[in-house]
Amino acid sequence: MQTLYTAEALATGEGRDGHGRTSDGQVDVDLATPTDMGGAGEGTNPEQLFAVGYAACFHSALRLVAGQAQANVDDSAVGAQVSLGKNDGGRLELAVTLEVTLPHLDSTEAEALANKAHEVCPYSNATRDNIEVTITVTDD
Repeated sequence: MQTLYTAEALATGEGRDGHGRTSDGQVDVDLATPTDMGGAGEGTNPEQLFAVGYAACFHSALRLVAGQAQANVDDSAVGAQVSLGKNDGGRLELAVTLEVTLPHLDSTEAEALANKAHEVCPYSNATRDNIEVTITVTDD
């Protein structure tokens, strides 16, 4: 792989109840176990950070493939839900749902672009065949 960029981050403290910071200081957050998992919820958590990263990356990939297809992606958006749960073997794993909004395209074109973006997005490539990723397309 030819490296184009490397992000560096350090987590300290008690893991989910600690602190995270990137080497450039752009991200500097307290981490806290969510209240749904019995924690205080007084900070962000890894699933939230992953959701923001995946949504942004997928939206960039979507805009790239839409530009190549000369499709109108004005007012487009990508939402991400990252769930943490236990699989049948009792091990923790993630699942992702991406909601792609393309209000100016018909459903066939929108779904084709979302599928193409899923092939291009680095987060999709990293998660493919590792975790469940569901993509839904809306026009609102």
